Amino acid sequence: MQEILELQRKIVPELVEVLEKRYNVLRTIFYNQPIGRRMLASELNLGERVVRNEIDLLKSQNLIEINTPGMTVTKDGQHVLEGLKDLIHQIKGLNDIEKKIKSFLGLKDVVIVPGNVEENPATLKELGKAAANYVKNIIKDSDIIAITGGSTIKEVVEAFPKVSNISNVLVIPARGGMGRRVESQANYLAAALANKVNGTYKLLHIPENVSYEVLEGLLKEKQIKEVIDNIHNADILIYGIGNAIHMAQKRGLSEEYISKLESLGAVGEAFGCYFNKHSQVVLENTPIGININDAKKINTHIAVAAGENKVEAIIATEMNNSNAVLVTDESAGRKIAELIKV
Repeated sequence: MQEILELQRKIVPELVEVLEKRYNVLRTIFYNQPIGRRMLASELNLGERVVRNEIDLLKSQNLIEINTPGMTVTKDGQHVLEGLKDLIHQIKGLNDIEKKIKSFLGLKDVVIVPGNVEENPATLKELGKAAANYVKNIIKDSDIIAITGGSTIKEVVEAFPKVSNISNVLVIPARGGMGRRVESQANYLAAALANKVNGTYKLLHIPENVSYEVLEGLLKEKQIKEVIDNIHNADILIYGIGNAIHMAQKRGLSEEYISKLESLGAVGEAFGCYFNKHSQVVLENTPIGININDAKKINTHIAVAAGENKVEAIIATEMNNSNAVLVTDESAGRKIAELIKV
């Protein structure tokens, strides 16, 4: 297959380009349906005339429908999207990039989805779907899943298919609450994921940023202690990765704390731990939930992060993490591959 693709690139390079463009248009409609033409052009950063031509062709092939609310993808269109996924992956050479990154970072596995989350929001939906499918395929009866919050992890939970062939799965928040948006907090996502896997959940009713004095008393509470004990025994950890300073600011940490992070060279953050470029933990938030020592004991980490702006953070948090499965986008994958060559 790869040899045929290389021959096609040489003799009809425009064929590959057109295929990628139409696949991207169809995928963007699917993840934003119903969507109007102008909004689609904006999402794809293409001219309306170009988009109109692509829409006409997709409609003529019965891959999309156009109604008053906007365009939607037909069942035939969905079938085409699913069927082309692996081909697009090969055309873009993402299989080779996955192998290089897996070897370079020393990871359990790497999954790259085509596209750039910074240019096309539909890529984030695809990222969530890829991570959800990976988790779905590895969950076993009686597993404990610990999950963090965040907008990227929210996409993973929303994309998760309903599962009915496993039992006694427990889903728990890996950290305390952070931020004001309830729908992207770890408690909310744990409950939502438990519903998808026909499991149960426990909640951690503690803000992430509390003093050690307050925390000491809270940890004596039976319900909180039970959740913490479950976190320590988790089989799967699902988490996002952030830029260290951005995440510290998002958590509302003091200027003094942020200055300390900068002085220590922190570049990446994952599950409340701040890493420098040498993948060393330089600071941790108040340990409500999982910490770096707990994380090392968990058999499978599903780390989900994308975009070139996350590359430094991804490398810092995931280097030599043999338990980690990295799910990222093409733009971040290619950037990491470039750095490997240097």
